[in-house]
Amino acid sequence: MSTSFYLPQIMEFTEPSEARISEYLCSMILYNVTVNINPEFHDDWVDWMKTVHIPEVLATGLFVEHKFLRVMSTEPGEGFTYSIQYFLNSIDDYENYRSNFAPQLQADHTARYKDQFVAFRTLLEVV
Repeated sequence: MSTSFYLPQIMEFTEPSEARISEYLCSMILYNVTVNINPEFHDDWVDWMKTVHIPEVLATGLFVEHKFLRVMSTEPGEGFTYSIQYFLNSIDDYENYRSNFAPQLQADHTARYKDQFVAFRTLLEVV
């Protein structure tokens, strides 16, 4: 009995230079929004964030990726805390978002959950 093997065609792969990788990574900007939401509004807020707010933020076309994370280290009775991370290619994209889209999107959030949340925003650069 003869055994045959399939050998896929090997394609040439050139790794990007370290300088090119560094250039790409250093230009990445992370806009982080941390929100603590009142437990009574938690389920509605999570649903609204997933189905309305985050899709509206992404619809600006300025963000290349996002993550919606629950902070696990909060104390009992302090509500639920989340980190929403939005990744951008450049500081110019962030400035465009901040000037042209953020005011209305933040106003919509505040109108819906007034006095039921605390939020702070952080701008970070990937190094």
